[in-house]
Amino acid sequence: MYERKIPVDLDCPLRLTMSLIGAKWKSCILDELRHGPLRPSELHRIFPEATSRVLDLQLKELVEDGLVSKTIYPELPPRSEYAITPLGQSLVPIIDAMIDWGNCHSELFEKKYCRQQVCK
Repeated sequence: MYERKIPVDLDCPLRLTMSLIGAKWKSCILDELRHGPLRPSELHRIFPEATSRVLDLQLKELVEDGLVSKTIYPELPPRSEYAITPLGQSLVPIIDAMIDWGNCHSELFEKKYCRQQVCK
């Protein structure tokens, strides 16, 4: 299991929150799970640009942090499902604010990143 080289600063609420959702895919995973439980394969289809290893690791961390729950169904073949917890649901307004901010300022970043690549 991954161990942090620098411990989380529990005295700083911003750093604490960022340690929970600051990884590249965690807020995206929470955003998708707000609509209902999803199987791992569904999440992999939703985020094809994320490697399986990274997505699985971030899902595991979200479960360990109590933001997501994992249910394993005792059937053959085994089936599992991830769902957002009430604690994870409490982060949805933060994610919504991030989405709103991105929508309001998208043209600034389109200009920046269009210079680096060919834009349509």
